[in-house]
Amino acid sequence: MTQQDNPPNFASHSNPPSSLAGRGLGGGVPGHAWQTPPELWEKLKPLARQMRREPTPAEEKLWQKLRHKQLLGFKFRRQHVIDRFIVDFYCGEARLVVEVDGGVHQYTQQEDAIRQEFLESLGLRVVRFRNEDVLNSIDAVLEEIAGWLQR
Repeated sequence: MTQQDNPPNFASHSNPPSSLAGRGLGGGVPGHAWQTPPELWEKLKPLARQMRREPTPAEEKLWQKLRHKQLLGFKFRRQHVIDRFIVDFYCGEARLVVEVDGGVHQYTQQEDAIRQEFLESLGLRVVRFRNEDVLNSIDAVLEEIAGWLQR
């Protein structure tokens, strides 16, 4: 994790930002039309639901801080399907993917690089945190996410 030059303000906006994220399969990334093919969606949708029902301790801790627009008024989705991937957390308005690595998510470095390159090709920004960072330093993690939201 990196320190931000100016600590972000964690207070919610008086008027939460309107969501630019679309509904349904497309995800609503402005300027980038992507949609999960229906046959793949039918396979990933139940998996994403199961992952939401059975989060890792780190995912659950972070979700409790991101849900209900608690961080700077931005809406996050969890275990969100983007094309052929399920990302841990997604903010459509900021085009930001937040991944919590460790445990179940032990991809090889090469697999992570391919996944990240694909997501970035859709115009998304990807930030990663280790389970330990989320569990032991949640305030620093939130500060870094807030920095990404404000860019």
